[in-house]
Order: sequence, then structure tokens, then C-alpha cells
Amino acid sequence: MNKSQQNKIKWYMLSFMCFSTLWGFGNVLNGFVYFNGTQVIFSWILMFALYFVPYALMVGELGSAFKNSGGGVSSWIHETTGAKAAYYAGWTYWACHVTYIASKGSGGLKALSWMIFQNAEKYASFNTKAVQLVTFAVLLFFCWVASRGLNPLKKLATLAGTSMFVMSILYILLMFAAPVINPNGGYLSVDFSLKNLIPHFDWKYFSSLSILVFAVGGCEKISPYVNKVEDPSKGFPKSMIFAAIMVIVCAIFGTIAMGMMFDVSLVEANFDSYNANGQYWAFQKLGEYYGVGNLIMIIYAACNAIGQFSTLVVSIDAPLRMLLDNEDARQFIPTKLLKKNKFGAYVNGIWMVVILSGSIILAQVLVPNADTVLRQLTQLNSVTMPMRYLWVFFAYFMLRKHSDKFEREYRFVKNNGVALGFGAWCFILTAACCLLGMYKQGDLYTTMLNVITPVVLVALGLILPAIKKREGKSA
Repeated sequence: MNKSQQNKIKWYMLSFMCFSTLWGFGNVLNGFVYFNGTQVIFSWILMFALYFVPYALMVGELGSAFKNSGGGVSSWIHETTGAKAAYYAGWTYWACHVTYIASKGSGGLKALSWMIFQNAEKYASFNTKAVQLVTFAVLLFFCWVASRGLNPLKKLATLAGTSMFVMSILYILLMFAAPVINPNGGYLSVDFSLKNLIPHFDWKYFSSLSILVFAVGGCEKISPYVNKVEDPSKGFPKSMIFAAIMVIVCAIFGTIAMGMMFDVSLVEANFDSYNANGQYWAFQKLGEYYGVGNLIMIIYAACNAIGQFSTLVVSIDAPLRMLLDNEDARQFIPTKLLKKNKFGAYVNGIWMVVILSGSIILAQVLVPNADTVLRQLTQLNSVTMPMRYLWVFFAYFMLRKHSDKFEREYRFVKNNGVALGFGAWCFILTAACCLLGMYKQGDLYTTMLNVITPVVLVALGLILPAIKKREGKSA
């Protein structure tokens, strides 16, 4: 066996890499809460069969075609379309993180509250204005950390992500073992009748689909490993399909486990509370079943707090560097944004994060309570974050449109027309889910936030090249 063969990744190793980066306990909770409990199982299966599997296999082909390109989606767009389109792709990736950053502070404070007070009521009782001001202070602190070139939390982010993944698997295993160990735990029976499993296809259902798209997106992170798999043409699709099966199994069994704990009618009646606290209640109940009190919940809350805050600092720094370090994108970005301080940090770019993410945080001082803030941020992220996936499908569409120009070891499908159809389907589905997710029936404030935020971010991305062009004329 030669050295290159020794360095190849086994297909099942890539499956576990994809699975661990893609899946988390929050996905199970969001599916259960937003899709009427066990009825989400039907939607999970459809989403993985019709969206995730083709998405992952398209990413594989892009990664194989541009194996020497280090910039991910922006590099794919640059190769297939051009520099300006690559800038817009990079901008979209960064802009999506503006809302994500705004949610991490709130999520971290919620986790700390559960870790310290061990109940849902304390955090909900806090004055919303005070909570949002503290959240803004947290943002300022971590922006300061990023501006000093200090990123001590990057390793913690990886560690916390791994521990959260382990906790989500542990939850399913412990929950299914609980009735055997403690038969009198007070579990609910899950109704598996067809009537209870088929969802109601109403406006609420379609306007919530962006939650599922958000949950299964992001597999472009594994694209650099496509050509490192043994026999990519067979190994890569096998690994992605196996990863999809693992996630479907976790989604289904995680949902059933929640169905054994929570009454769906109570979730509907107390939606914001379950959206904000469901994950902690789940681990709290698990501790009760095993007679260890709040121990399991405290461990989960600690992992979540570390994960939220470490992800916050990484999300301030990494996407900004990906955008501003890109030589192809820099020609469209005003000079002032490219300014670095003595620590090598893009200080004006970080100020832009403070202004945009801070505006979202401060806008929510008008929201009635802290739990509602968390629900709004979940819905806002589900609308904005999937917008970056649109560029993946656009890049794939352009790759297959100019298929003869690019050599690759792996192809999703041989037929070009079928490939273009898959690219168009995933693009349209993503765009439709984002647009439908913006409107929240009976909640004008959330709807306005969901519409105004993407519009402002897109407009800013269009304005910056114009400012750069004016700089060139005045020079």
C-alpha cells in the first residue's frame, strides 16, 4: 500500500464526521415543538430524502471539482461565475452570521440561568430590557476579545460541540432505557396511529419548514474531504447516505423519546416556554427518572453555556476573516473595512458586527419577555441562515451548466439534465422556505424583524461595492 492510499479516509469515518458536525439536540427539540410532536417524523423523512441527500451529494461533486480551492462556496462561485458573484456569496455567508451572533448571547445566558437557578421561571421573570442590555454587554465583551486577536475559546468550541453531540446521543439511549430501569417514572404513551403521524398541511406547517432546512444545512463543511475518501465515486455517496440514515434514526428516536416526556397539547399552550426551556426540561426529567436530581441537566447546561459563548467569539472572527481575507472579494470592499489593528484583527469589521448584531439585540427590548426573545431569534435564524445555502445550489447549477470545463473524480449523477433539475429543485425549495418563514401569523413584530433584517443585510452588501468604486474614482 503506497503513502497516498494510507492517507485515504474510510467512507464510514466521513459519515461520522458529517453526522457530528450536522446534528445536535436542538434540532430534535425544534422539530418536536414546531411540528406538533411526533408528526414531525413524517417531515424529517421527507426533508432528508428530498433535500439533504441530494444537497450532500451535490456538495461532494463541487468539492471534487474544486479540490484545490480553499475558500469553500466563494471559491466555487468564483470558478464557475466570477469575482463579483464570489464577493456576494462571501458577503451572504458573513451576513447570515449577524443574526446567529445575536442569538448566541441570549442562548448562553439562558444556559447559565438553568445551571445556576435550575428552573425556567427565574430567567423568564427577568425584565426584558435588562436581559437585552446584558446580552448587548456580552456581545461587546466578546467583540473586544476578537479585536485583541485573542481566540482562546476556539478549542473550547470544538470540545463543547463534541460534548453536546455526545449528550444528544446519550439522551436517546438513556430515555429508551429508563422504562426498563424505572417502570414507574410516569412516561406518556406515544400514539403511532397514521392520523397522529401525518401533519396538518396548513399555513403554520409551511411557514415553519425553514426550521427543518436550517437543521439539515451546512454539509458544505465536509467538501474538502471528498477526494480523500477511498474510491470517491462509490465511497462518498455511500458515506453521505449512511450519515443521512444515522441522522434520520436520531431524529425519529429523539422525537419518540420527547413524546414519552412531553404532552403536545401543553407544548402548544406554552409554546414560547417550551421553545426556550424544552431542552433543559428534557434532561431534568431524565435525571428524575434515574434518581440523580438535576445532575444531568446541570452538565448539559454547562456544556451548552460553553458552546454558546465559544461559538459566539468564533462566529465574530471566522466569517469576517473569510470575507475580508479573500483577495477576490477585497476589490469590492471599502478600504476602511480592511483596516487591521496591531493584533491583526479587522477592527472596523468588528464594529460593523457590533452595530448590526447589537441592533437586533436592542430591538428586542420591546418584546414582552425573555423566552419570547429566544423564540424570535430561532425563527429569525431559520429565515436568514439557509440563505447561504442558495449559493451552494447556484454554484452546482453553474458547474453542471459548464460541465466540460471542470474535471472531477466524483459526479452526483451522470445525466446533466437531471443534475440541473436537482440543483434548481434545492434552490427553489430553500428560497421558498426562507420566504414563507418570514411571515408569522398574528405576530407583526416578528414578521417585521424577519423581513427587515435580510433586506438590510442584502442592501448593505450591494452598497459596499458602490462605495469602493467611488473610492477608486476619487483616488
